[in-house]
Amino acid sequence: MAGRFEDGVHRLRVRVYYEDTDFSGIVYHANYLKYLERGRTDQLRLAGVAQSELHADGEGIAFAVRRMTLDWLKPARMDDILTVETRTDVVKGASIALAQRILRADEVLLTADVTVAAVRAGRPARIPEILRARLGG
Repeated sequence: MAGRFEDGVHRLRVRVYYEDTDFSGIVYHANYLKYLERGRTDQLRLAGVAQSELHADGEGIAFAVRRMTLDWLKPARMDDILTVETRTDVVKGASIALAQRILRADEVLLTADVTVAAVRAGRPARIPEILRARLGG
């Protein structure tokens, strides 16, 4: 499932499974990071960029989270259907700033400001123009 783009925002639906929750049936806090990563990965995929192809030969570009600020507002529970929203805010030379949210219907459960860095062989790398054009921002 790659989600869909609407008005420049990528939206991905995710179901909460038993394995995502703690003993009380509430999503364990670290699992939100997995949902956010899926949103960013599928945003790239739907924009025509497969991360596996970007760095398949070991010499290409990979994206690493450099900074992330999260605000947990309300809990998600087992069997909830969530929407992970990902919006590209700014594409710089070697980094991308993204705004993400996780919602249950129209209710915002979590917000995240994320900066990812483009790296090649462990060093910052300039984001190619074709990738920059596909990501917008």
